[in-house]
Amino acid sequence: MANQRRDSEHRPSPEALLEAARREDNGAGRLKIFVGAAPGVGKTYEMLQSAHAKRRAGVDVVVGVVETHGRAETEALLDGLEVIPRRRFDHKGQQLEEMDLDALIARHPQIALVDELAHTNAPGSRHPKRYLDVQELLSHGIDVYTAVNIQHIESLNDVVAQITHVRVRETVPDSVFDGADAIELIDLTPDDLIQRLKEGKVYVPRQAERALEHYFSPGNLTALRELALRRTAERVDEQLLTHMQANAIAGPWAAGERILVCVSEDPRAAGLVRYTKRLADRLHAPWTAISIETRRSLQLSEEQRDRLADTLRLAEALGAEALTVPGAGRRIADDVLGFARANNVTQIVTGKASRSWMFELLRGSVVHDLVRRAGNISVHVIAGDDATGAVAKKSVQAAERSEPFDPKPYLAALAVVAVALGVAKLIQPMFGIENVDLVFLTAVVSVAVRYGLWPSLLASVVASLCYNFFFLPPVYTFTITDPTNVAAFFFFMLIALLVSNLAARVRSQAVAAMGRVRTTESLYAFSRKLAGTAALDDVLWATAYQTALMLKVRVVLLLPEQGVITVKAGYPPEDELDKADLAAANWAWANDRPAGRGSDTLPGAKRLFLPMRTGRGSIGVIGIDDDRTGPLLTPDQRRLLDALVDQGALAIERVQLVEDMDRAQRSIESDRLRQALLTSISHDLKTPLASVLGAATTMRDLLPKLSDSERADLLGTIIDESERLNRFIANLLDMTKLEAGAIVPNSALHDLGDIIGSALRRAIKILGDHKVVLDLATDPPMLELDAVLFEQVLFNLLDNAAKYAPAGTAITIRAQRDKDSVVLQILDEGAGIPPADLERVFDKFYRVQKGDHVRAGTGLGLAISRGFIEAMHGTISATNRTDRSGAAMIIRLPIPPATEALDTAA
Repeated sequence: MANQRRDSEHRPSPEALLEAARREDNGAGRLKIFVGAAPGVGKTYEMLQSAHAKRRAGVDVVVGVVETHGRAETEALLDGLEVIPRRRFDHKGQQLEEMDLDALIARHPQIALVDELAHTNAPGSRHPKRYLDVQELLSHGIDVYTAVNIQHIESLNDVVAQITHVRVRETVPDSVFDGADAIELIDLTPDDLIQRLKEGKVYVPRQAERALEHYFSPGNLTALRELALRRTAERVDEQLLTHMQANAIAGPWAAGERILVCVSEDPRAAGLVRYTKRLADRLHAPWTAISIETRRSLQLSEEQRDRLADTLRLAEALGAEALTVPGAGRRIADDVLGFARANNVTQIVTGKASRSWMFELLRGSVVHDLVRRAGNISVHVIAGDDATGAVAKKSVQAAERSEPFDPKPYLAALAVVAVALGVAKLIQPMFGIENVDLVFLTAVVSVAVRYGLWPSLLASVVASLCYNFFFLPPVYTFTITDPTNVAAFFFFMLIALLVSNLAARVRSQAVAAMGRVRTTESLYAFSRKLAGTAALDDVLWATAYQTALMLKVRVVLLLPEQGVITVKAGYPPEDELDKADLAAANWAWANDRPAGRGSDTLPGAKRLFLPMRTGRGSIGVIGIDDDRTGPLLTPDQRRLLDALVDQGALAIERVQLVEDMDRAQRSIESDRLRQALLTSISHDLKTPLASVLGAATTMRDLLPKLSDSERADLLGTIIDESERLNRFIANLLDMTKLEAGAIVPNSALHDLGDIIGSALRRAIKILGDHKVVLDLATDPPMLELDAVLFEQVLFNLLDNAAKYAPAGTAITIRAQRDKDSVVLQILDEGAGIPPADLERVFDKFYRVQKGDHVRAGTGLGLAISRGFIEAMHGTISATNRTDRSGAAMIIRLPIPPATEALDTAA
């Protein structure tokens, strides 16, 4: 028997076996992810090398999509691998390429290489994100190799933003990363990565210079490297634990430290939790706080239950996983050690017992059992102090919800005994008096299971009396003459009481378990709702509604605003508080303690106000009330409210942290723009001023000695540089007006050709070294434009084309109708725009890398053009020419309905 019991304790985990069976039976492919701390560490290179190794082993490997980023050594590894041609998409006049998912599925290789897991697909693709393409490939039984940087993992997004001051927009859910069958970390030291960057093996020289100044600093790279190592280690640790559970391997395997702290209702338990937190920080280990629920747990006082719940909440707030585990063994130590071995725990922290030696002799000692039976698990026995370790006692009076007396269960108990009496009378002639008592015991158990302890005790007493009166001789009297029957009656009554008590206890445990399940399900649904909510108003509304729904109370939520606590949400909606409630709310916020109805402070208020806390401190106040008098919540309801408030507070803190990060990002961007503006003013505006000053000084000092042609050249220089300076200042003013919303188009119907002609006349000097080609559609429709603003847009685009196109090349202006809009293109014959800069060229103060021959500018022309075009309900985009080298600026303007009607009538 002992061997059988040991075998059952060490059998494989059903959950782990089911997960392994699911992976094998569903026919899905296997996912391998190559993870790196930053771009350039060699993820794609390593993925391609692994692909070549598989190919040499006879495995069918196909490239779905691999981004080499122009790196020669990476491109060389594509040789010898089959590459599926990419699918092309036309989006806003641009040709975009994406992985051909259908072709890859039809080809059905054994392994598909899909680079850049976090990539956002082009509009019109089947899936918006590439990781969804990967999941579809896996569902078709295709193994996938892919690569991702650690900053793209969803749960690390905020952490990476804090480190690098750059928020990554393309992310991959943690479930995709955690569901991978294999993780391979590609690690490179920061010094080696920076050297690769300087050698041009990651970005082109200009991009590399910017990256070194911002993202690729040694501090950033070191922090990102630690994130990558830790996240990968967590995933590997989970795989190790799953392997041990699936194969019934008794732990611990000390590949990494895991700490378990045993928590009870003892006042010193909070000190154990704090000690374990310090120990876990020193060891950089995950830790768990566990409470074993036994029959004794149901007998705890409300104060002890509150203390146990608060201690578990303290552990959770300090970063632990807090669990309450039902006791399954005869000893608590068995349950603790069973959990520890199943979860690969290496160290257990428990408190020193304060019971007498007599108690430990009779009832045993959990501490001694743990130390004797822990095996390879280290056990820390910590002494605590009652005064310093305990969680503060509740300062809110609990409500006593006494249920009114209901006679129905007792009447039902009597009815069941009466039925049992009738059955016993019927079977006595056939089976004898020896079996009559079993009928009564069945009735007692039925009453205990259905109605609980007290009705079952009544049934036990009545059944005993009936057994005596109707069946023990002399019958129909309570007198017992035979001593043997006295013993039978005594033991029958004893057994009936014991059985009824045991059945009632099982019923109460089952009812309590069902209540916990319902509460846990509601809290889980609430947490999922909060996790999917990004707006603060939605988080507040969800918290208020869920609290009101589960506790049957009215709820208000107050948050600080400019130093004053104000109502932000409520259910039912309520915007104002009376003076007593407002005073209680302010006191609760200022002192971080409960106030109002049922508390020690301002108990005359209508509502009870409780602070909402997180690890960073109080973030708000919640107020509750109902139509009843006296204290609001029972102890169980108060513990439930604590759980709801904790979840709501964490969700509010998460939203506020995101808002803080966005504000910090905007502040950084504002500082960057301010610095760029100062640079532009100090350099770009100073250059024409120096030219004007130099020409004017020369004319003043040397005018008699200058020839007529020299005077004309100097005057021309003054005029040209003054016009250039005027354009710079006009651009700055236009950008200021755009940001202030002060520009409102004065739209009217205009002929596009007239505005183009006016812009060309104005730009005649700028275009002097270029040939202008007009390709305008015949009889173009009238457009609703602001002629002045649109002429400025054309001038800026022509100026930009002239800057970046070599002298002697052509600048083409092409206009044509496309359904219900007119498309205007400005085409040059320069080097084009780097693909990474196609969208950034419209950012303020942003300039594409250019040669020394290109005239300087403020970097505002294209930003102003986009603002003007969008104000006139059009769109503007940048792309590269497909017929030859050069950039193309594409403007799309809607044709007014009135113009379309005139064209149709004509």
